[in-house]
Amino acid sequence: MTAEFMFITFTLFLAGMIAVPLASRFGLGSVLGYLIAGIVIGPVLHWAGVDVVALQHFTEFGVVMMLFVIGLEMQPKVLWAMRARIFLLGGLQVGATAAGVMAVAMIFGQPWTVALAIGLIFALSSTAIVTQTMNEKGLMRSDGGQASFSVLLFQDIAVIPMLALIPLLALPELSEALSHGDTHGSDHGEAGLSLNLVEGLPGWQTALLTLAAVGLVILAGRYLTGPVFRYIAAARLRELFVSTALMMVVGIALLMTMVGLSPALGTFLAGVVMANSEYRHELESDIAPFKGIFLGVFFITVGASVDFALLGDNLLTVFGLTIGLIVLKAAVLYVLGHIFKLGGGDKWLFALGLAQAGEFGFVLVSFTVANAVIPGPVADLLLLIVALSMLLTPALFICYDKLIAPRYSRQQAKDADEITSHAKIIIAGHGRFGGIVNRALQAADYETTVIDYSSEQLAMLRRFGLSAYFGDATRPDLLHAAGINEAKVLVIAIDNKDAATELTRYIRKHHPSVHIVARAIDRWHVYDLWAAGCRDIIRETYDSSIRAARSTFEAIGHQRQQAEQMISVFEEFDRKTMVETAQAFIESEDPHSENSTYSTFIREHMEMWEEELKSKMREARNPT
Repeated sequence: MTAEFMFITFTLFLAGMIAVPLASRFGLGSVLGYLIAGIVIGPVLHWAGVDVVALQHFTEFGVVMMLFVIGLEMQPKVLWAMRARIFLLGGLQVGATAAGVMAVAMIFGQPWTVALAIGLIFALSSTAIVTQTMNEKGLMRSDGGQASFSVLLFQDIAVIPMLALIPLLALPELSEALSHGDTHGSDHGEAGLSLNLVEGLPGWQTALLTLAAVGLVILAGRYLTGPVFRYIAAARLRELFVSTALMMVVGIALLMTMVGLSPALGTFLAGVVMANSEYRHELESDIAPFKGIFLGVFFITVGASVDFALLGDNLLTVFGLTIGLIVLKAAVLYVLGHIFKLGGGDKWLFALGLAQAGEFGFVLVSFTVANAVIPGPVADLLLLIVALSMLLTPALFICYDKLIAPRYSRQQAKDADEITSHAKIIIAGHGRFGGIVNRALQAADYETTVIDYSSEQLAMLRRFGLSAYFGDATRPDLLHAAGINEAKVLVIAIDNKDAATELTRYIRKHHPSVHIVARAIDRWHVYDLWAAGCRDIIRETYDSSIRAARSTFEAIGHQRQQAEQMISVFEEFDRKTMVETAQAFIESEDPHSENSTYSTFIREHMEMWEEELKSKMREARNPT
């Protein structure tokens, strides 16, 4: 058994290692890379006798971890502010999609009970694929991304009543056949441990137990996390902290499963409760690697689960129904996006991003078969449709990136606010970075023109009486309307690295007299902005890191003046070497990780730089 386990693990990791870098190089994204890897190794896993479905259920724990990490990053007040979208938009999506799919299934001759069950299954979308892809592409903070996440969260909540409703839809003939089929094995395992705490309980007792479980998660997350991790931290063992974090997530998921709730929903709720914990960042960093591994293997199992023999026998039917499902869901989502005033490309991002069936569909299909609701042959076709729709999702995102987003970027002039301000300072992006810049300038009585692409962010600003304009600051026509021809300074504070770099390049080419102050996400982004012509680059975490280093010098005994002098020496040296390395970087057009000119330059100068910096710091530390 040990050899078989190692063979499966090696095969899964090898497939991901080969496929994902290739997919990323061709702009397909990591999710599609994992799915392709699964399709390729599917026959190998089946040949080895691997239960792909069981492996898939195990690796769904990656989705649980992902929702926990998302919860850690979301303050309770933010979640409360999203309540209308979660319940109203999410409820309408699930209800309208289920009704539409049910109507189509009845047209194809299915009984209303079977059609309703199919509608409920297909109303769900893939939290794993959508969230992972949007995070990779930097779309999660957009209006379309936030609306998508709200609907996904409601879908996790909706699983609870679905699990309660589905057994009530059982077909008498299937129930009779199922009972006959179970008579031979009915005596096996009855004395075993049952982990279903709500099995056989009346509805009101189930509801009370469910509420008690949720309350326990909230109270434990709020009041026990700190004492537990302080106790663990006393052992000073990193691996013990990691195992405790994993134990906590597994325990919450287990409790939710035992009371019939979605484990992903439970861990998300726990993450939100712990968002203000002093151990939040430690938890996030410990969970993140395991989340990535489990999610990657989960995507591989989705690709490997495709039954190509059954698909070959029903090729046109399965593909036709899959495309039909995507079109129907996209249409429902597009209409809802219009009703809820999602603008431009966000409406299409919302519609295409959630148009697939979800990973929980695999669980619901098995659940319907076990409860005599859907016949086995129909269930096999449904599993294929779920898997294929998930496989096609990365292609939908590519379609959005290449065809839809550029088109709406050009056509959205009529949707953007009419800009009446012509201040000499334009700020592109009003998040946590641009907002502070704007406050400082306005406090000094300087007029600014703020442009932001998030309507929710701007609505919040306007509630506080702050002036801002909705629109895409990377569009030349919008910049012209904002007065870029007369502007003195443009502050680029948008989150998207590529968009910020392209905006810098455009301004340097067409408006060279405008001084650009650009926010850099990381060191590589500094090089990209330098290559685009910006010479006033602010690394978003650099100044806070410098202040932390100065405070550390003071904490170990240096006087404030001496600490500031040491930091001043470090800053001056860092900026000098940053310019030198940036210049070396742009001399080669190779990608970041393959820039041989840059890496050679670093190797040749690293030792000299280290000695020079240490010498200067010694002089600052021990002045004569």
